[in-house]
Amino acid sequence: MGVLNTVLLIIWALSGIFTVILILMHSGKGTGVSELIASSMYNASAGSGVWEKNLDHLTVITSIIFVVTILIMALTFPLGTI
Repeated sequence: MGVLNTVLLIIWALSGIFTVILILMHSGKGTGVSELIASSMYNASAGSGVWEKNLDHLTVITSIIFVVTILIMALTFPLGTI
């Protein structure tokens, strides 16, 4: 296994962990971690929309990184190895 595949595995694992954490932070029906953080940092009516929008962007970015690393690993990972 080369250096590229090792780096890709690390990036893949970190992006997967961050994606799960960010998805869990999204609010469901008015309650969630993002709602608690936003209401404590800002006014509840003004801050939650900004916090959710930033959380959405971060989730999309980590998801794209996750998928891209999987695709690159599928093309470059040596056959017959784990």
